[in-house]
Amino acid sequence: MEKTNAMRILERAKISYRVREYTGGALSGAEVARQLGEDPAHVYKTLVTAGSPRKYYVFMIPVEEELDLRKAAAAVGEKSLAMLPQKELFPLTGYVHGGCSPLGMKKEFPTLIQRGAEGQTVLFSGGRIGCQIEANFDDLARAIRIEPRDLIK
Repeated sequence: MEKTNAMRILERAKISYRVREYTGGALSGAEVARQLGEDPAHVYKTLVTAGSPRKYYVFMIPVEEELDLRKAAAAVGEKSLAMLPQKELFPLTGYVHGGCSPLGMKKEFPTLIQRGAEGQTVLFSGGRIGCQIEANFDDLARAIRIEPRDLIK
């Protein structure tokens, strides 16, 4: 398998991880969890939002949950946030919808994860459709600056 930027970042930081592959293209997060035989509470989706002009934020939440934009805005000190339009995702991050990883974006953005991930094993996009990375949250926090917060409805 060809390595992704996310994998290279973890390897440079000497962080152990496991690659988990699935088939079927850009599936819902719940379907990815089902294919991998994992509890959806441990499979995270990566969401990119826009705040004040030219300010972007990354949020990781369990796949069956919904991001509360008010809580998310408060967590990053913005008045409001909007989901980044899909057509802007690739130019901003270098990733496509369904394959967006919190690791290896073109630029590092403030990244927050739903509280409760601490000390747990989490799965998140490996940087391409069909590829998930499984790693311990505490190790992930060594690779990128990530802050746990209450982010879901």
